[in-house]
Amino acid sequence: MTQSPSRMVPYICLVLAMVLWASTFIALKLAFKTYDPMVVIFGRMLVASLCALCFPFVFRNIPFRFKDVKYMAIMVICEPCLYFVFEAKALVHTSASQAGMITTMMPLMVAIGARGIFKEKLTLKTLFGFLIAVTGALWLSLSSESSEHGPNPLLGNFLEFMAMVCASGYALCLKKLTARYSSLFLTFLQAFAGAVFFFPILFFPGTVLPVQFVPLPFLSILYLGSAVTLGAYGCYNYGVSQIPASQATAFINLIPVFTLVMSALVLGEQFTGVQYTASGLVFVGVILSQGPIGRNKISAK
Repeated sequence: MTQSPSRMVPYICLVLAMVLWASTFIALKLAFKTYDPMVVIFGRMLVASLCALCFPFVFRNIPFRFKDVKYMAIMVICEPCLYFVFEAKALVHTSASQAGMITTMMPLMVAIGARGIFKEKLTLKTLFGFLIAVTGALWLSLSSESSEHGPNPLLGNFLEFMAMVCASGYALCLKKLTARYSSLFLTFLQAFAGAVFFFPILFFPGTVLPVQFVPLPFLSILYLGSAVTLGAYGCYNYGVSQIPASQATAFINLIPVFTLVMSALVLGEQFTGVQYTASGLVFVGVILSQGPIGRNKISAK
């Protein structure tokens, strides 16, 4: 039987979110060519926060519960705060295409996190798939040579892996919260928390404040703060609110596909034969684990 159009909306939103998130790596690379990574991330959060002013209805009649504060706090600490610190540093050292490939391990991390936090079943097949994916990611990193796109891919890919650990914590908390709060409210909460978190970092030693206006990097920041932060997170948060988080996170596997195409077209990045093989190993590990993951559900009570 074919699904009704209304049932397809969450899936369409998730695919759109993945396209936007894949473009993040390219936009960040373009912005980092001129501006300090922490300046770019703060600008992104600021733009998203300002966009929230256009949606005042989101903050009316919020069904707030004090016991949800801990989940909100963990969510925003994981993402955007720590996540963007790791990702910003990662993209300084590795290529956009390799960083996109590392994102394929997030669904497996969510399954492992759900086992530890929600006591969900975790099979040996899932663990085996996770180990294969990690092996492929490590092989991808070790087989990469320094280039203008990635001067230190091993370090960069490790930092992107840490970003995925944070993203997994975010996804687990998000599923708990979307049962009660709207996806837009949670998206704006992330933006506000990110702006507050990254503002003092601008004045840390080593952070270079902008001294000139360069159109393309500036437009990249506007794009990241509006289309990506609001569009991608809004679509993803809505998708998670409609289907199990473990199924929604499986869409993350589309990011490296879109990233490979975009990074080749816009940045001119290319993989070697060995890197394609290593990337295939990552996909094999993810595919092996998808059966058990697809049946896991996170309680939102």
